[in-house]
Amino acid sequence: MKSVLAVLTVLAAIVAIWYAACVPMNIKGVLTDLERAGAQVVPEGAVARRDRGAFGLVAKNSFAISATWAQERPRLPAPHQVAVELWQTTVMKKITSKRSLVFHAWVTLSATLMGFAIGTGLGILLAVGIVHSRVMDMSVMPWAIVSQTIPIIALAPMIIVVLYSIGVQGILPKAIISAYLSFFPVVVGMVKGLRSPDAMQIDLLKTYNASPAQGFWKLRLPSSMPYLFASLKIGIASSLVGAIVAELPTGAVAGLGARLLAGSYYGQTIQIWSALFAAAILASVLVGLLGVIQRITLKRMGMA
Repeated sequence: MKSVLAVLTVLAAIVAIWYAACVPMNIKGVLTDLERAGAQVVPEGAVARRDRGAFGLVAKNSFAISATWAQERPRLPAPHQVAVELWQTTVMKKITSKRSLVFHAWVTLSATLMGFAIGTGLGILLAVGIVHSRVMDMSVMPWAIVSQTIPIIALAPMIIVVLYSIGVQGILPKAIISAYLSFFPVVVGMVKGLRSPDAMQIDLLKTYNASPAQGFWKLRLPSSMPYLFASLKIGIASSLVGAIVAELPTGAVAGLGARLLAGSYYGQTIQIWSALFAAAILASVLVGLLGVIQRITLKRMGMA
């Protein structure tokens, strides 16, 4: 109960700060709209010091303050505006509609899962090779680290252009970019997990004359499971980011990245924020599913 109360308290504080931030962010637009409409910023009879600036004047007018939370194209949308947009584009729209966030989330999710599968498989294979081969450890691992220093926003257009030039289109280019972001956490976590058994455990297997393959399946792999699932949670979120970024340079018409792009083109900040929240919710669901799988798997292995 205390943890729930703590979470609700933090959430309420964030919402309050968000509403407060909307006032200075959107006040200029409200003043402009009021001036164009010929309305008075300060009611008749109100005392206001002109030298306090526009914000001080509007602070005396509750209508103007509330208007900062109800603009059609605000710089910073209010929380209720984002919530309404999410409701209207998920529950109130058919999932087959191109205005539905569910439809766009599914397009992004399909590329995310494909890229995550590719990245996870590649990461596990590389980790096994690194642990069992000193040559791979000295050669592959540094390159894997260096690869993550390249900004994905710069690399994504290059990958997409090259793949499009050889006729590779559709979901695969986005999946490759997702895999690029997800494989590194899996490599690092899996290497750490495969090397987690201590020397006494390894020596015990040697006294039983266990083969390297038996040592891998009976000791190293089970010991790596907690590390693997921790890296998978990071990897799935990175895959989602990669899929969204991959949709930006292609001018995609479907996907959460496409919604962000369309919102930026037409100045629809509420649409941008709703797409961002949809991506965050989707990532939370994916990480939560991995958490459930982790608990079930570790419990069946007697590690939970």
